[in-house]
Amino acid sequence: MSATASAWTALGGDPALLSRLSVVVREGALPARLPVIGLARACAGVCALAAAESVAARDGRDVPAVRVDDGAVATAFTSERHLRVDGRAPVSFAPLSRFWPAADGWVRTHANYPHHRAALTASLGLSERADADALAAAVAERTATAVEEAVYAAGGLAVAVRDPAQWAAHPQGAAVAGRPLLVRERIGDGPARPLPSLAGSPLRPAAGLRVLDLTRVVAGPVATRTLALLGADVLRVDPPRLPELADQHTDTGFGKRSATLDLDDRTDRRTFDELLDRADVVVTGYRPGALDRFGLGARELAARRPGVVLAQLSAWGGSGPWAGRRGFDSLVQAATGIAVIEGSPARPGALPAQALDHGTGYLLAAAVLRSLTERATAGGSYGVRLALTQTAAWLTGGGAGGGGRHGGRVEVGSPYDGPARRLVEVDSPVGRLRYALPPVSFAGGPADWARPPGRWGGDRARWS
Repeated sequence: MSATASAWTALGGDPALLSRLSVVVREGALPARLPVIGLARACAGVCALAAAESVAARDGRDVPAVRVDDGAVATAFTSERHLRVDGRAPVSFAPLSRFWPAADGWVRTHANYPHHRAALTASLGLSERADADALAAAVAERTATAVEEAVYAAGGLAVAVRDPAQWAAHPQGAAVAGRPLLVRERIGDGPARPLPSLAGSPLRPAAGLRVLDLTRVVAGPVATRTLALLGADVLRVDPPRLPELADQHTDTGFGKRSATLDLDDRTDRRTFDELLDRADVVVTGYRPGALDRFGLGARELAARRPGVVLAQLSAWGGSGPWAGRRGFDSLVQAATGIAVIEGSPARPGALPAQALDHGTGYLLAAAVLRSLTERATAGGSYGVRLALTQTAAWLTGGGAGGGGRHGGRVEVGSPYDGPARRLVEVDSPVGRLRYALPPVSFAGGPADWARPPGRWGGDRARWS
């Protein structure tokens, strides 16, 4: 089974629809030891196919043809690298976010956010203003697992670099082993909600749907950015005291609006509840259980808002000793063996893109779309759960590299010639932007977002 067919099966899609999907293969797109381009192609492809299926469900037309081009996929999966704001290139990783040699191996840290940097330095007995040399010396004195535990205990983020066998033997690796790529299930009853007919061009199959975006960083925002491309009214809500990195917010903010609410404030909580009561989709990207006290547990939300689709994203999965830990793509790569596979005997390596983040984001959007399509006829509330570790297991376990045919047409195009032809510019509230076009494409569908990103927290907390 091909990676695309495998992902479509995980989503519960009709295998016959795979014949509507064609692929343009380009040599040199996302080169790696692991089948990264296979993963990327499959995730973008099933998202586009789910969107095309939704178009047909709205209007009773044939499912539009879907085309996945490796060039567009490779460019979009590295979108943060191609972003320019008034000609300025963003900094993807802070100086203290990298690999460090420990006394018995390697450690990967993540310190892009100020509070994570402060926790990292404090956990190792350093000043908050410590530089890379000071951190390197502190890490070198300790074992990798000692650094990992000390940093996490202080509220920071660091993992020991493990090979695949070490991860398989680790309690968290064992907890997530054998679990499916994603979970999509009915979590409650609710009325059938037929999707309104689409009018005009391009066809945007999420038009008329309200998506409450409670995600941060990359994977979740990529999913909601994709739903915005497809016409959804996406409102991202963040805590006012936890600002997003500006360039990161810009890269993933296309098509959306952004507001801040303090859910511990009575007035803001009332506003949030009003948003929640009119949302069709709620997407969360915080640790499992972190938002339950706000009524965002799956069963509670389904009882409150029958027919809702709740999509939950985490780093390490919903079970095991690390389920409650924060995590990022780079840390999951380091923990699960990917950094060893992609590295050399002298140093760990990394994938050519934050493919776990981007791939999981497109899978999440696809799962939401499939749930909405099923809800249109069968009714019900739906829960969707994904984790970066499950996407990593799919990649390292061979699922993303399956060589079988998916049922559609495969064309061998010219080698990947870089991103230039797939980048465009637009004026925005944050400046003149250069950005990557989306890789989700189907006949009659949108080629770009309807609006550029705005400033973080710059919109009112209300639906359009």
